[in-house]
Amino acid sequence: MIVAPEPDFSFRPLRDQDVPELYEKVERVSFTAPWPEKAFYDEIHHNQFAHYTVLELNGEIAGYCGLWLILDEAHITNIAIRPEYRGIGLGKAMLVYVMELARLAGSTKMTLEVRVSNEVAQNMYKQLGFEVKGVRPRYYSDNQEDAYIMWVNLDGKENGLFGTWN
Repeated sequence: MIVAPEPDFSFRPLRDQDVPELYEKVERVSFTAPWPEKAFYDEIHHNQFAHYTVLELNGEIAGYCGLWLILDEAHITNIAIRPEYRGIGLGKAMLVYVMELARLAGSTKMTLEVRVSNEVAQNMYKQLGFEVKGVRPRYYSDNQEDAYIMWVNLDGKENGLFGTWN
C-alpha cells in the first residue's frame, strides 16, 4: 500500500506583509462577501482582542484563522483554506491549533458562526466537540442566510480533545 506523505505545514501569526497574499489567495476566493483587505490591517493593529494565525504549506499561505480572545471566551471570526488545499485535513489542523492557543491563553469556551448550508464545516466542527446552541437569522449579508451559533468547551471535560495533550 502506498501512503501519501503528510503535508508540510506550519502555523505562525499573521504579519502585515502577508495580507495581500492572504486576501487574494484565501479570503477573496473563499467567501461570497469577503472582508476588505484593510480590515485585516485594522485587526492586526487596532483590535486588542484579535489574534490571526496563518497556515503555511510548502512556503506559501494556504489558510488562516481569526480569533478574538475576550475574557474566558474565544470567538472565531473567520477560518478559511485555499480551495486547492481543501479536503486534506488542513482546516481541522488549523482549528485544533487555534483551539489550543485559546485554551493556553485562558479561554474555557469557544464560539463561531457557520452558514446553515455549510454542512462540511459543521461536520468538522462537530468532530471537534462543537454543538449548535442557537441561530442568527439572516446573519450573512450576501444572501440573508441564517447562521448556526456553535460552542465548544475548551477545558477538556466535555469533549476530551485536550486531555492527552498535557
